[in-house]
Amino acid sequence: MPLEQSILTSTKKILGIVEEDTSFDQDIITHINTAFSHLHQLGIGPQAGFVIDDAEPEWTDYLSVDPKSPILNAVKTNVYLRVRFIFDPPQLPHVLNAMQEQLLESDTRLLIMREETEWVDPDPPDVLVVDGGDPTGE
Repeated sequence: MPLEQSILTSTKKILGIVEEDTSFDQDIITHINTAFSHLHQLGIGPQAGFVIDDAEPEWTDYLSVDPKSPILNAVKTNVYLRVRFIFDPPQLPHVLNAMQEQLLESDTRLLIMREETEWVDPDPPDVLVVDGGDPTGE
């Protein structure tokens, strides 16, 4: 059986909500979009940002990678944890703390994955001007 690719439907499933129950869809969509906003601040996902309005968008619409990609699976987990944390937070303090630690670890691992594939040298080498021109373009 193939994995559900709809962002909303798969998030509902992992939250324990059946696809046919639409009573919480607006809340869950809002929290999914909050999670995407957070990921955008981490440099994950489309440069212009990403939002969903219904069950149509799929995970590969968010990240154009192989559906079995490690970063896509890590994104799914991060979105689920963040939605669960907002939508249905644990009542016991030690469970709440454990979930917060999971979110921090998930963020860190996503940052590492992003840097492995999209790393940009923060200190590029000096520009060598060969023709005697002005490197500023003036």
